[in-house]
Amino acid sequence: MMTARSFCLVVGTVVGALGGAVGAVSAASLPAERVAPPYATEESLRTPKLFAEGVISTEDDEFGGSFSPDGKTVYFSRSAPHSYHYAILESHFVRGKWTTPVVPSFSGQFTDSDPIYSPDGTRMFWSSDRPVDGKTKHDYDIWMVEKTASGRWSAPKHLPAPIASEGSEYCASMARDGTLYFSSSRDGGEFGLIQAYRSRYENGAWSPPENLSREMNGPEMAGAFYDLDVFVDPDQRFVLLGSQRPEGLGNFDVYISWNRDGKWSKPFHPDAPLNSAARDYAPHISPDGRYLFYSSERGLGLETLPAPLSYSELRARLHGTLNSSGNIYQVELSVLDAMAGEKAPLADR
Repeated sequence: MMTARSFCLVVGTVVGALGGAVGAVSAASLPAERVAPPYATEESLRTPKLFAEGVISTEDDEFGGSFSPDGKTVYFSRSAPHSYHYAILESHFVRGKWTTPVVPSFSGQFTDSDPIYSPDGTRMFWSSDRPVDGKTKHDYDIWMVEKTASGRWSAPKHLPAPIASEGSEYCASMARDGTLYFSSSRDGGEFGLIQAYRSRYENGAWSPPENLSREMNGPEMAGAFYDLDVFVDPDQRFVLLGSQRPEGLGNFDVYISWNRDGKWSKPFHPDAPLNSAARDYAPHISPDGRYLFYSSERGLGLETLPAPLSYSELRARLHGTLNSSGNIYQVELSVLDAMAGEKAPLADR
């Protein structure tokens, strides 16, 4: 059975400003200063940096990740060895640090991955192999929970056809207008390729999904690659992919496709250090649009060691954060623009 590994992350930072001469307005009339979200950094992040090492990024295999609109809660996935089981975890920023993760009410029993908040924080989507209508599943579908009046999550809700199919669906993210972007093996042919899709929510129902991978790739390369991870900018200006393509540096790499006057560009491949010879995947953006969060398996497995390791050194490396299990990294989103030579910075929202 094909498994999914992905991730997603989101949040915001901004400081209020007010023009006018000093003393022209009373302090009471000044707008309240907005507090930067916990994930925001004072220093410039032009190269990828481990996120919350020791709590979120650990010696275990973490991927995905999505922030609440205020940035104080993050959901992500943690995997058993060899991806035999995934669970969703949540952590809260309390008294200056991220709390020890816990399993939320809707996960822990079945294989669950890729939790992603809707832009307004009222819904969360993820992929799961849990039973549907009491029937055991041997593939993955998209599920959803909604915030109740008490602030708790509702019972899980299955997204039926046309979102669900005979194949597997992964990594669903929602645009601000309700359009759902996700990946699916529904039309993968003999090789079971996973491709990117989009479904609009119109008149109370989901529209038949459109294959975006074909549009991004062009007719000569339609359906040629694995686009497992799909994350859409809330305003649909671009789509981030975790994909296997010929120009990749390793297993999966992060790609970006821009929406140019309603047409999706050929996916652009950022070079090192954003991508690496390891697996780089599960890309997401923070709610403020400033940061890219993604997962990478860089570390011990692909290092050229300058000298032999002793047993104690090897054991320490195997149980260290950079042991080539997945970790979550953070970098400024505008780095993608700089690499691609784009004129308009992605972080300018």
